[in-house]
Amino acid sequence: MSNLTDLTVAEIRDGFRAGDFSAREVAEGFNANVAAAKALNAFIVETPDKALEAADAADKAKAAGETLGALAGVPIGMKDLFCTQGTQTTAASHMLEGFVPTYESTVSGKLWAAGAGMLGKLNLDQFAMGSSNETSYYGNVISPWRRNDGGNAALAPGGSSGGSSSAIAARLCPAATGTDTGGSIRQPAAFTGISGIKPTYGRCSRWGIVAFASSLDQAGPMARTVRDNAILLETMAGFDPKDSTSLDLAVPQWEAGLSSDLRGKTVGIPNEYRPDGLNEEISAMWDRGIAWLKDAGAKVVDVSLPHTKYALPTYYIIAPAEASSNLARYDGVRYGQRDLPDGAGLQDMYAATRAAGFGPEVKRRIMIGTYVLSAGFYDAYYTQAQKVRGLIARDFDLAFEQCDLLLTPTAPSASFALGEKQADPLAMYLNDVFTVPASLAGLPAMAVPGGLDGQGLPIGLQIIGRALDEQTVLNAGLAIEERAGFTARADKWW
Repeated sequence: MSNLTDLTVAEIRDGFRAGDFSAREVAEGFNANVAAAKALNAFIVETPDKALEAADAADKAKAAGETLGALAGVPIGMKDLFCTQGTQTTAASHMLEGFVPTYESTVSGKLWAAGAGMLGKLNLDQFAMGSSNETSYYGNVISPWRRNDGGNAALAPGGSSGGSSSAIAARLCPAATGTDTGGSIRQPAAFTGISGIKPTYGRCSRWGIVAFASSLDQAGPMARTVRDNAILLETMAGFDPKDSTSLDLAVPQWEAGLSSDLRGKTVGIPNEYRPDGLNEEISAMWDRGIAWLKDAGAKVVDVSLPHTKYALPTYYIIAPAEASSNLARYDGVRYGQRDLPDGAGLQDMYAATRAAGFGPEVKRRIMIGTYVLSAGFYDAYYTQAQKVRGLIARDFDLAFEQCDLLLTPTAPSASFALGEKQADPLAMYLNDVFTVPASLAGLPAMAVPGGLDGQGLPIGLQIIGRALDEQTVLNAGLAIEERAGFTARADKWW
């Protein structure tokens, strides 16, 4: 077959088992695509040998009649925030350049145990801090999409999981891992016309994932279809005693439970997500999404989330505060980068190492976080933000007394040009306005492509569900996917 790299995870899994092709053929096809797409800068480290090694193991196991893992024959990309034993892990920062873990993150370990192969480590915003993948020490990731206005501006693939979204959209991998702190799976998925789900906080272990904001970070899958997300999430999720925030619950069979029949379900439409000045094309896509869910049998009601307007400022107090604490460990003493000027003392080494190792956005967030945690400001900012976080979570609880899930836009616009918002951090932070509330409440939320805007760029819809109800979120995503019929793909220019 000549189009193996156009297949979904489910199609690769099933075709391999049926004998339509070998796992090695699949791995070779994706390895070739990765090698030919360096212009996108989606990968920090390429690992073609690891992809082939897993493929050969899958072919051998199949030939011997052995039981195959759930992802046998499927190569994937791994966001470079997950520690991978024997393969450099950098979090896209100079601070960790050259760091080769001696251990495997729980999530990546589960994927390898299920038979998946690693095509490489995917680029991201440095320490997952960014919404455009422009803060990486290893350079900007470029979206495979282009506007249809005749220009050729390089576009942002979203962030922080921009390497993952760009690679999937460009057929460099059929799926990838992402992490979502305030929207870093959902927003890049929306920008590149793919799907991605942030599960309930605690569904996937955070052990072995480089930390940004510990009370918000959550791993999740990104892929081209809702079914593929369900397949990967089943493998990634599960209790981990090494993570104190991990939920000790059985992993549901999300793929088997997929159904686009939403009869008996009620969808809430939050009034606060339609502010004055909302992009008309985003608003129109939202209206189409509402019609699609009605067509799937759902009842639609208006709901209110009155504290939504406080979500973004709350997030940008709590997340930097936790980042300030988590990133204090990078001091040049134990691992990673060390900058030691001649004659320098310990404090000088700390200062020089952190100045050289962290990029401007990471420094900005560390300074914000350190400020709000400092004596005299802790109660005024951090304590108040935590109280508002509780109010935001209560808003969702009250809304879910009236409905089973919520439908909103994923981002306030389609993708923008690289450099377009870099000069104004506040404008960049506004990209998270629709995704942050669900993160603060720890709820499952998914982005699904709905169509293209007038410039030919993808627009995504966001589905938010009750805690632990990923199944309803996935089912609603499937209903939208079937009705949207999104098959557009970026023209190959790289």
